[in-house]
Amino acid sequence: MRRNFSILFLGLFFSVASFAQQTDKKLETRLREAVSGFNGDIGIYVKNLKTGKIAVFNADTVFPTASIVKVPILLGVMQKLERGELFYDSTITYRDSLLYAGEDILGSFKDGEKIRLKKVMMLMMTTSDNTASLWLQGLAGGGTRINQLLDSLGFKDTRVNSRTPGREDIRKIYGWGQTTPKEMGEIFERIYRNQVFSPAACDRMMRCMGRNFWDQEEAISVIPPYIEVFSKNGCVDQSRNEALLVNAPNNPYIFCIFTKNNKDRSWRKSNEAWTLTRKISTMLWEYFEPKDKWTPLPE
Repeated sequence: MRRNFSILFLGLFFSVASFAQQTDKKLETRLREAVSGFNGDIGIYVKNLKTGKIAVFNADTVFPTASIVKVPILLGVMQKLERGELFYDSTITYRDSLLYAGEDILGSFKDGEKIRLKKVMMLMMTTSDNTASLWLQGLAGGGTRINQLLDSLGFKDTRVNSRTPGREDIRKIYGWGQTTPKEMGEIFERIYRNQVFSPAACDRMMRCMGRNFWDQEEAISVIPPYIEVFSKNGCVDQSRNEALLVNAPNNPYIFCIFTKNNKDRSWRKSNEAWTLTRKISTMLWEYFEPKDKWTPLPE
């Protein structure tokens, strides 16, 4: 009995030790210093994809996704494509009932116009087209089905709320969708490592996430333009969020930053959350790729 207890104890000890080694304490300290004094709630998840080390700050806190909800919607559409229930090159018909009022490209279409499914997916992920997003949510089977998929993948806090029966009250709190910095980071990593659907499907999702139009105020703006970045951002008045997988040559990494209850709700580049996001993104790039000499243009 004593020998078995010793083996169990040693197993637990090394498991805990292994977990502790996964935390980059130096980087975590720098993150805490960076967010000190921020006028709002903030959560951060960073992972070095080469070493597996992480640095976090409120990474398990639930935040509104804003337009980052389009990543779970992409998962739902891709599952339909995998099953042969949708086809990437198929032509689909736009209807006025799909319109989400705003400045979206797809919203300027006339009733009955034709468009390829792959272009609708591009608009959702590249320009963050809201009409495209709601259309694809429907084609994916709706928010309930997408949430079932997320649950089956082990994501308990990431959910689609918009136009999803039974989630009306929580939508009043979190808006279109909700997630945690850690879960969104894990979604990005599992796509990157071909652990969601087939490798071909994961490759397609990576390509969809690799051409973000919104690259002026966000973290991606301070990453060298010759570096491949897979990302999605989401912004509403009191929340500015971004999730990136930076394919850095020596230490590829994930950086997810979410905010809510922000005091500064302006839409200028000097917005406090955007400014902090760029500051941390610069710090991370220099931390993981210290030999790179590129510097962004002055603001």
